[in-house]
Amino acid sequence: MILALILFILTYVGLLALSDKRAWVALISAALFVLLGILPVGDVLGAVDFNVLMMIAGTMGIVSLFIDSNMPSLLADLILERTPNVKWAVVFLALFAGIVSAFVDNVATVLMVAPVALAVSERLKINPVPVIISIAVSSNLQGAATLVGDTTSILLGGYARMDFLDFFWFQGKPGIFWAVELGAVLSAIVLLWLFRKETGSVSVSERAKVTDYVPTILLVGTVVLLICASFIPNKPSITNGLICMGLMVVGLVYTYLRTRDIKKVFRPIKDIDYTTLLLLFGLFIIIGGITEAGVIDAVAGIFVKISGDNLFLAYTLIVWASVFFSAFIDNIPYVATMLPVVQGMAGMMGVEPYVLYFGLLTGATLGGNLTPVGASANITGIGILRKAGYEVKNSDFLRVGVPFTLTAVVAGYLFTWFVWGM
Repeated sequence: MILALILFILTYVGLLALSDKRAWVALISAALFVLLGILPVGDVLGAVDFNVLMMIAGTMGIVSLFIDSNMPSLLADLILERTPNVKWAVVFLALFAGIVSAFVDNVATVLMVAPVALAVSERLKINPVPVIISIAVSSNLQGAATLVGDTTSILLGGYARMDFLDFFWFQGKPGIFWAVELGAVLSAIVLLWLFRKETGSVSVSERAKVTDYVPTILLVGTVVLLICASFIPNKPSITNGLICMGLMVVGLVYTYLRTRDIKKVFRPIKDIDYTTLLLLFGLFIIIGGITEAGVIDAVAGIFVKISGDNLFLAYTLIVWASVFFSAFIDNIPYVATMLPVVQGMAGMMGVEPYVLYFGLLTGATLGGNLTPVGASANITGIGILRKAGYEVKNSDFLRVGVPFTLTAVVAGYLFTWFVWGM
């Protein structure tokens, strides 16, 4: 167990120190776990959740087609036409980004909405920095609302065997979706207060034009089919992955038949984040290794020792530790690592793990909003601003991120406990 623990710690050091080579770090570490005999060769494929990998890849491909269709820009314009002033425009853009992010990857959402925010800010002669930061943090928040909203949600869904509808209503109780939406409502009030002085009028000179409605149909179809699949008993474990990948293939075939341009077919394939897929592939093997070596059970034992038999203390520890760690490290490897720890804690305490699962997802997803480097969406938004010639200071981000995050986390923390912990 000591060897596995040392290798795991070195892996995390590598993930932090070599942020641009995380996939390589994970894959090399995974290979060492196998070569050193910590994880038997025959158990390698069983440790990898291919359903999760297929869901992520398929959704990313569909999102690429969705972005190219210009539908997100049209939706944003329709929202702006109905806002009375800048303050409400910012809040509506943030809420719009959040709604999209509940079904689309957070980074893709920021890439969709940020150009609209830049154009609006330029027309209204306001600083776009806090606007795009608001879009980024709102995208991160809503990523936890549904099964397909973020990689961390997909990880939880795969590990806990939760389907799309389980995020809304699970075992006769409101699911994590409602905790997220409560946080969204309260954090919107925070944004209204932060932008209370921006009272200039808003107008849209010309609506964006959608070039193709099929990608929107495919994206909606993905959600609908995932919902339908949730009602199928004893379905294959890769059902959701096959749905996402299948609809992406439909989109690629349609694109070729429509354009006869092979380059446009390969563009969505190219836009898939293979680095994240390889990172997760390696992490699945690493987690399988430390589980096999007994590290997960030992860590769970430490957490249980700290919290004793007090479920509320364990839940509180999970939520706020996740907020802290996710403010500085990528929440994908953190959630992937902590899911088996949380399950082990629940097993030792003799309780169902769901309140701890939801606490983990809440803390890890929202904790990234505390710092500019805590989430990929934040980094993407800041990169867009810098490319447009705007410098983003840490104080600029903290001014929006800290009150937004604390408000949303406290709301989700209390809601989840009162619904699932009592």
